[in-house]
Parts: sequence; C-alpha cells; structure tokens
Amino acid sequence: MAYQQILYEVSDRIATITLNRPDRMNAWTSVMEHEVRDAMMAARDDDNVRVIVLTGAGRAFCAGADMEALKAIDPDAMRRAENIPPFDMNRRSDWQTRYAYIPSIAKPVIGMLNGATAGIGLVHALYCDLRFAAEGAVFTTAFARRGLIAEHGISWMLPRLVGHANALDLLMSARRVSSDEALRMGLVNRLYPAEKLREETHAYARDLADFVSPSSMAVIKRQLYDVPFQTLAEATIDANREMMLSLRSADFREGVASFVEKRTPRFTGR
Repeated sequence: MAYQQILYEVSDRIATITLNRPDRMNAWTSVMEHEVRDAMMAARDDDNVRVIVLTGAGRAFCAGADMEALKAIDPDAMRRAENIPPFDMNRRSDWQTRYAYIPSIAKPVIGMLNGATAGIGLVHALYCDLRFAAEGAVFTTAFARRGLIAEHGISWMLPRLVGHANALDLLMSARRVSSDEALRMGLVNRLYPAEKLREETHAYARDLADFVSPSSMAVIKRQLYDVPFQTLAEATIDANREMMLSLRSADFREGVASFVEKRTPRFTGR
C-alpha cells in the first residue's frame, strides 16, 4: 500500500510508523486512520518485526482530529464509515472496536510521543503498550472543550493508567497536562529530552528485539490485557497453562542455553 499521510520503515527488527502531516500537527483524518491500521497489520504479520513504534513527524505527535473534517462531519455517514474489520472469533471482542485493536497485536507497541498529544491522538497513545514522551510535550483529552464526550474507550483505558480521580479531572476539564505531570500520574512511562527521544526509544525497542523472546512478549501482553476481565483464579489457571507450554518451547531452551553459555540469545518465537 502506498501511504499518503504516514511513513513506514523497518530497521533493526523495529517497525516505525510516523504520522506525517507535520504542517497540520498530524491532525487525524480518515485517510490516516486507514493507513495506520494497514501499517500496524503489516508490522504484525512481518516475521522480521519484533517491536512497533508509533510517532509523529515535526513538533506534534497528533493534535487531535482535523478541524476541517470535524466541521463537515455527518454523524450518520461516520457510523457507516467506521473502520472495523470482520469479527474474529479467536480474539476478545473488546479489542475489535474501531481503534482498540493495538492491544490485540502480539508485539509490543511503543508510543513515541514527540509533542502535542490531544483528543484522538491521546486515544491512540493510550492504546499503545508503553508511552515514551519528549520533555515539553503537552497532553489533553480535548473532547469536553469541543462539546464531545469521552470517545473510543478512553473512559475505560484512562482510569486504568492514571486512576479514577485523575481520569475524571483530565476528561471533564480537558485541561493541558505538562510532560512532568503526565509522568507523575502514570500517563507516560518515561521522559527524554526531545533530541534524545528517538535514540532512547529505539534503544529500548532494540533491547526487546535482541534479548527478549517474542513468544514470551506475546503471551505476557495478552495476559495483561485479559486480566481486567478475569478473576485471580482465572488469571492463575491461564498462567499455569501458558507456563507448561513455554517450558516445552524452543525459546525456553534457547533462553536457558544462551544464559549458561553467556551469549546473545537467538530467539525464534517458537
């Protein structure tokens, strides 16, 4: 697929997806929506990719929905145009809605938040598994200040990251949150100077790609996203089943052998 509004590159087993409308602060469009999903699926299906990074070009990650598109929006047409693929009986339905598909990708997805992250941009950042941000980046839910509500599952995801009271504050006030406050409340995992963000994020991603079993990462990610829907007993039974499978895996044998032999592991994901 030839992309118009994103960039896609693979290097060192890291797929980097870049929102590429810097003149519009990477404002979200229907074209971008389809292209990001396509690139995410390409990275998911590429055996040469171990980690996915989502970022923005220029001074913003994503400043929210494109205002020109919002002014002309037709709610009925928007409903008809929702970008939802056919239902997959093998996946939890919670991760099959319009934007909540990133948790179903069996590879770590890192949001590299290089600047302003607002509205639908923040929604996508929250669905990433980890969020590394540039110092000075600003965050806002934005919706309430546009006469909108907590969209696309943000009312479910945000409290799980920052707590109920903080989520109410951020959603009702739609105020601007500094990078320092975002780190303190758990909205982002790490802060780096803007000029170091890409280097540090990709160093972390390379460490995952080079030294961590892809099958372990896939199962652990699924476990963590299943837990909100499970009892402790169900989570433990699931873990016991997965542990027995992992003990029979080639990656387990390689993990032990590489440790004993003091060498870099050669994991295959099997």
